[in-house]
Amino acid sequence: MKNGKLFSSLAVAFMLGTSCIAFAEDQTTAEEKSKADEQSTVKKPAAKSGTVMATHVASNADELAKKLANPIAAMISVPFQYNYAQTFNEDGYRNLLNIQPVVPISISKDWNLISRTILPIIQQKDVQPNNTQFGFGDTTQSFWSSPTQPTSSGLIWGVGPAALIPTGTDGIGASTFALGPTAIVLKQEGPWTYGMLFNQLWNIGGQADISSMFIQPFLAKGLGKGRTVSLNSESTYNWDTKKWSVPINVAYSKVTKWGKQMVSNQIGAGWYATGPSGGPEWQFRYMLVLLFPKG
Repeated sequence: MKNGKLFSSLAVAFMLGTSCIAFAEDQTTAEEKSKADEQSTVKKPAAKSGTVMATHVASNADELAKKLANPIAAMISVPFQYNYAQTFNEDGYRNLLNIQPVVPISISKDWNLISRTILPIIQQKDVQPNNTQFGFGDTTQSFWSSPTQPTSSGLIWGVGPAALIPTGTDGIGASTFALGPTAIVLKQEGPWTYGMLFNQLWNIGGQADISSMFIQPFLAKGLGKGRTVSLNSESTYNWDTKKWSVPINVAYSKVTKWGKQMVSNQIGAGWYATGPSGGPEWQFRYMLVLLFPKG
């Protein structure tokens, strides 16, 4: 229980801290703009330089936001995704922190290999009835082989394997290896990004029978100045129990700069349209993404 309270307190402090830093960054940007405006009344060349720099920063933020909307973009990113979900059973809840680095590897002039790891850290109460747990969940590892350039019709795609690795502790994981295919297809037109991610996992050894499908349709629109609004569903289907879990998620994100580090802050919420008995009804999400663009 102490671990649960500590986890919740750290999550709240983390969100408040990042919000304060983001606010400070906005204030700093406003002050710099004000100084540039003051200088423009004295030296036009300085004003022009400031305008060019501001335009470059905004353009760079929009470019990074567009890449973030593409799950298999050729850019290293390290998302820290915090989720709070309830109500499990009568009054259960879950605190979940997904650490999910994305690393593109160039394997030839025409092809990239995209690696994405999802390592969950979980604190939950009554998700398993009358049980409070804290520890690691099972790791999901995906690899997509993807062309470096879109097709002639503008499609971006990738295919490869996905694996469930039993890293769970404190009775949270399935203690089972699972393996299967994963694929993604999307298109980016102007400010819009839309597509779908898919995987299917079957157990290949361990204690549990797993036959689970994951489908994530997504839609995002860039608003300029590094801002994006998005809509998705992270749906799962259990072939054994014939049960769907379908959350509908909406989110708002903004790319900004913390010192020399480019980051994205995202806040969102989701409602479960359907799910198994005893599953969650809604969730809150905050995500911090560290960005490492090339160059």
